[in-house]
Amino acid sequence: MTGVRMQGHDTRRSALRIRSLLATTAAVAALIAGSANAQSKEDLSELVVTAAPYPVSIDSVTTSVHILNRQALDLAPPTGLGDLLSGLPGVRSTFYGPGASRPIIRGLSGPRVLVLQNGVGLVDASTISPDHAVASDPGEASRIEVLRGPSALAYGGSAIGGVVNILDDRVPSTPAPHLQGRLSGSYGTVDDGYALSGGLKAGPGPWVVALDAVKRESGDYHVGGPPVSKRLADADGLTRDLGKTVRNSGVDLEAYGAGLSYIGADGYLGASVKRTTTVYGVPYAQVLGPVDPNAEGPVEIHLRQTRVDVRGEHTLNLGPFEKVRAAFGWADYEHAEIAADTGAIGTRFLSTGAEGRLELVQKERNGWQGAVGFQGLGRSFEAIGDEAFIPPSDIREWGVFTLQRLDKGAWGIEGGLRLDRRRVSAEGLSTREASEAAEELGLDWAAAPSRRVFTNVSGSAAAFVRPWKDWFASVSISHNSRAPTETELFADGPHAGTRTFEIGDPNLTREKVTSIEAGLRYTGDGLRLEGHGYVAKYSGFIEETPTGGQEDSLPIYRFTQQGANFVGFELEGSYRVWRDGERSLSLEAGADWVRGKTDAGPPPRIPPYSISGRIVFDSPRFEAHVETRRVGAQRRVADYELPTDGYTQVNARVAFTPVAGKALKLFVEGRNLTDTVAREHTSFLKDIAPLPGRNIRFGAAYSF
Repeated sequence: MTGVRMQGHDTRRSALRIRSLLATTAAVAALIAGSANAQSKEDLSELVVTAAPYPVSIDSVTTSVHILNRQALDLAPPTGLGDLLSGLPGVRSTFYGPGASRPIIRGLSGPRVLVLQNGVGLVDASTISPDHAVASDPGEASRIEVLRGPSALAYGGSAIGGVVNILDDRVPSTPAPHLQGRLSGSYGTVDDGYALSGGLKAGPGPWVVALDAVKRESGDYHVGGPPVSKRLADADGLTRDLGKTVRNSGVDLEAYGAGLSYIGADGYLGASVKRTTTVYGVPYAQVLGPVDPNAEGPVEIHLRQTRVDVRGEHTLNLGPFEKVRAAFGWADYEHAEIAADTGAIGTRFLSTGAEGRLELVQKERNGWQGAVGFQGLGRSFEAIGDEAFIPPSDIREWGVFTLQRLDKGAWGIEGGLRLDRRRVSAEGLSTREASEAAEELGLDWAAAPSRRVFTNVSGSAAAFVRPWKDWFASVSISHNSRAPTETELFADGPHAGTRTFEIGDPNLTREKVTSIEAGLRYTGDGLRLEGHGYVAKYSGFIEETPTGGQEDSLPIYRFTQQGANFVGFELEGSYRVWRDGERSLSLEAGADWVRGKTDAGPPPRIPPYSISGRIVFDSPRFEAHVETRRVGAQRRVADYELPTDGYTQVNARVAFTPVAGKALKLFVEGRNLTDTVAREHTSFLKDIAPLPGRNIRFGAAYSF
């Protein structure tokens, strides 16, 4: 997909700068009048909502978990979900410019990583292509939980890489005796961008109402050198544009929602509605010389989604069960790829559907906890236009699961079992003409099955011990099955998002993986250490394999199945080197590494190692940190994939609470202070759109 600079961008930059400064100033002025609310840190004993339907504390989970709470999100950069989480151990981003990013966990992406909103699917198109944005902005969240590894059977056996659960307060579950709210705003120099986020909750009960909104807007972003890499220019004989702006990379996003709940003595029931609209540009190769007359013009993506959620919980006395919990989400999603200079629509992607889940939570008995649940999904997908490389498809899925845990203090065991049945149907295959490339591979769509049904069984078992005070060790084994997606089964055509001509295989079978993971955690006073090592062996690993041919000037890739192995680790820790009352100085560090191998060689876009270190000063009124992060070079690449150089970035942030006891925080943050040209190896655009350069961001956050 290609493009040029958005029209009127210089004028918009001036107006945007004025609006952003006014917005930030107004936000800060409004905040100063607030009331007291103590800022909280991430508590190591807090519960992990996504781990299981029953309560499990973060220092007792057998998987690798990271939690971003509201206080952390208030100070986080305004960006897409993948870019926000990138840098956590084991997590990277697909980075398709600032407008679209999805998390990559342990080298796995797409359908192998579930992204949820309050425990149910987003019903968007972000798994189909890296240029499709996730239809939920981190600014909406009250909390984001990241589970690495395939242990979250409550959400589907296909979550081989992990689960990212975006939790919000749009459906209130607790009363608000007085008006509660939050507001944050920031302005950044790298893209002349501003962001505002806020929410309100009111109602002492039984009726409670919630409102929230997010707005962020940015222009083309700057980098530390020419956007096109020298390696790509030399390989393709291109002359690089030496400018330092990634053109056509602006973002304009807004989301707003409201919810209403009835909260009684035995539980709650509520509903919410949310509207999301986003317009973002797609970066393109900025080179000099004659323009290809067949190339696409400037491209913007216009995304919108309307989403309705219903959630509830009720205590009961039904045999072994003490609580029933339900969640339901319906969404109507559309995005259009539009020529920015003419307004012509190239392709529209439509996704409409619903997902629901019901959980029965068992009574705790002598350390034994458990739950059983049911999950159902129905979704219709259609692509219309130039890039309709997938036929209209209908997906139906149901699943039933149970999770059980016995914790005897010094030791414990846990396990889970899940059965899923998934049906994928494609319309019009009997009259669909195969492309020339597909015909050469022997594919006849008229003779291909238009409906595939897959039955998947997944299970896991783990044992853990607490050999000494503050120590927790675990080992787990899991077996997961994943059904192929509609893209992997039925694709046939040019896919500009991946810059390939993709051909599916309607006869693909289930992808199966057996994983073993060991973890060790220490959470003593002033010292925290955690490490996880894992190995995963795949049977029928589904991957795009290059055929060596070309169609429509694009390399041809065919979805195939083969054996694969992944091995890796994640390490993180912190040590408090000094404390005087409420003031402290700490050192933090993290590292990760993953290596993948298939029968055909290295998989594409496997992230290189990363290692980071941070110095943190903390006090009631003043916080500061300086961080250095090193990402290694990636020379072990797949066929037709260019290697990537390593990079080092330096980040820093200072936050100040001007009024003691008041929950108002002002901050200044510098990211990539050395203006390094950093290319994310996991990105399809790594050689034409580096990560943003030096950015100085000013902001304020307040809650009451």
